[in-house]
Amino acid sequence: MCGIVGVFNLNGEAVDEGVLKRMTDSLIHRGPDGEGKFLDGNLGIAHRRLAILDLSDAGLQPMTSRDGSWVITFNGCIYNYKELREELRAQGHSFQSSTDTEVIVEGLSRYGIDFLERLNGMFAIGAWSVEEKALYLSRDRFGVKPLYYYFDGVTLIFSSEVKAFMQHPKFKVQLDFDSLNEYFTFQNMFRNRTLFKDVVLLPQANTVRMDVHSTSVKHKSWWDYDFSKVDENMSFQESVLETERLMKQSVERQMISDVPVGSYLSGGMDSGSITAIASSHVPRLSTFTCGFDMSEVTGREANFDERRDAEMMANHFKTEHYEQVINAGDLSWSLPRVVWHLEDLRVGMSYPNYYISRLASKFVKVCLQGTGGDELFGGYPWRYYHVFKSVDRKEYFDLYYSFWQRLVQDGDKTNLFTEKSLSNMSDINEPRSVFERVFLFNDKLKYDTPEEHIQNSLYFEIKTFLHGLLLVGDKLSMANGLEERFPFLDNDLADFAQKIPVRHKLGQLEEMKKIDENITKKARLRYREFDDGKTVLRKAMGDFIPKSIIDRKKQGFSAPDESWYRGENLKYIEDLLLKKDTVSSEYVQPDYVKSIVREHMEGKANHRLLIWSFLNFEWWCRIFLEGEKIDA
Repeated sequence: MCGIVGVFNLNGEAVDEGVLKRMTDSLIHRGPDGEGKFLDGNLGIAHRRLAILDLSDAGLQPMTSRDGSWVITFNGCIYNYKELREELRAQGHSFQSSTDTEVIVEGLSRYGIDFLERLNGMFAIGAWSVEEKALYLSRDRFGVKPLYYYFDGVTLIFSSEVKAFMQHPKFKVQLDFDSLNEYFTFQNMFRNRTLFKDVVLLPQANTVRMDVHSTSVKHKSWWDYDFSKVDENMSFQESVLETERLMKQSVERQMISDVPVGSYLSGGMDSGSITAIASSHVPRLSTFTCGFDMSEVTGREANFDERRDAEMMANHFKTEHYEQVINAGDLSWSLPRVVWHLEDLRVGMSYPNYYISRLASKFVKVCLQGTGGDELFGGYPWRYYHVFKSVDRKEYFDLYYSFWQRLVQDGDKTNLFTEKSLSNMSDINEPRSVFERVFLFNDKLKYDTPEEHIQNSLYFEIKTFLHGLLLVGDKLSMANGLEERFPFLDNDLADFAQKIPVRHKLGQLEEMKKIDENITKKARLRYREFDDGKTVLRKAMGDFIPKSIIDRKKQGFSAPDESWYRGENLKYIEDLLLKKDTVSSEYVQPDYVKSIVREHMEGKANHRLLIWSFLNFEWWCRIFLEGEKIDA
């Protein structure tokens, strides 16, 4: 787990070593254990190291293959590297280290760039073919590890984080207005663009090749999720037994490390399942929970603190358990640091992620995470039931697009954005076509049955919502020099989960089909009552974690900000968003922001997601457009 950077001058100009050094230094938080660089005339790549496997100098990067044909800078962890190493040894390759990095570079030497498609793990790679004089960039299947690039037609620069680009003289920070429109629609980006103009996030499961003759960056997609190959003959018991086997295998694979490994432990089933399996391999496994001060919290948020359930499981599994309690005042200290590290604003109220990774990093270098279980096994049934009775593709798109406009509806955009923003946007309604392109990218999707609508929803959410969660997880854990791993995103487990019939994931699907859709209000109320997701996973993990956790309703990891925004944090919100020196008022209308804050304060609406996004964007403007310095 590290930070990578690179510069490739297609005009033949030698790379400035000083610029490359400054770019690398900007990522020191990602790799505090060492650094390295490789220069070959007009190509320079570099690396910041967080030592996880083989802590010796034999693991330093960039790393060159034994025959000198490939040089790579690599961020991530490959869980099947031992098997691949034995295969390469049988073909005559020798190894000087026990790292996964050396397996990758020797695999490239033997098989070429297609070798990357055989990796089971998370990775972002910059690979230089010495013979071809070509640079390859590649990113893992699921998009766990980020990789950004900027290309002006002459110079290509790439990095794990955008802040490295700010050290290169050719890069100037500018706002991408179409991405701003997308963000304030979805609280996410569904394309590979970012808020930084001309900065591209390489899509997951993609590779690009650049040489001095390249005139543009062309993506090659080499893998995609496929929920269309469901094995309808699979019995429920078969799905349970294989899920259990693959879960055990995945957790065991992802515990490989030469440094201490811990696990996050909320009160939920996903992290509980991982902890249950991991604790059987590690005596006194370290576990970590983030709780919340609930003294001034009311309503539905009163159940947001999961410490009691986490403590019960920690006692059950005999882990060495650590907790941190967040209070309302912790938002103001953390928010500018969170935005500085996030850069690429994405989903959710993420500052608790920053605090829990900060806590875990004091005790371990690697932490297992439960992200991915919901998206693969159907953990959000109320979303799917919103659209599963659609009569055709158009109705499905209409209903689901309405649902995923998480922040501001298209019809309200002229009230949200200033004239400057509107005049710089291609089309105020563009997010609708962006939304549809996620589905149209996969020509295997069908829109005829409730099961197909649910499979399409799983596809959409794993490509967009999960991808956003992974980016947030990477940035905020690496801000604290911590490697997060995701056992649910093991190649074998994910491939099998896509084959499981929908009826095994949603236990009350047939009963839901019987609800009279014409009784709209009643149907909506019924949908909210159902929490039947992940049925097969609950059964598979039934012998590992307490029944009270198996039966527990899903609870996301979120602070009680609806209450805190009306209480202690109200003044902070007003000072940041409603004053004359508010920088973002150049792009979003102050009167609109004021009306949203007032409605929330008066209890007329719950605008916590939108207020969070306004706060984030204000700090983004201050830090990246205005140059305000952050003590990160």
